[in-house]
Amino acid sequence: MDDLYSLYDALVSIHVPNDKARDIGTTIATKADLHLLRHEMATKVDFAGLRQEFALLRTDLDSQSTGLHKDLERLSTTMTVRLGSMLVVGFGVMIAALKFLQS
Repeated sequence: MDDLYSLYDALVSIHVPNDKARDIGTTIATKADLHLLRHEMATKVDFAGLRQEFALLRTDLDSQSTGLHKDLERLSTTMTVRLGSMLVVGFGVMIAALKFLQS
């Protein structure tokens, strides 16, 4: 309790308004509050369960990235075939036009 009064005095001395300095005791966590929180977190958190969840997520992401890699390879092959087809058709049309114009 003395800590709250000394904190109040320190805040007032640096020109913090009185009402805000008074309310600071209800908004600041004490060491006991932090110790209690740490204890609650240690008992509630299931680290083994979290590790399993992360392992499952990693496996899922790895499989998805493998599938994505295969899809990108297929897309690259498809785009190459389409570009080659367009070039062949374009050259064919150009050769036909040149033969037509020469005759």
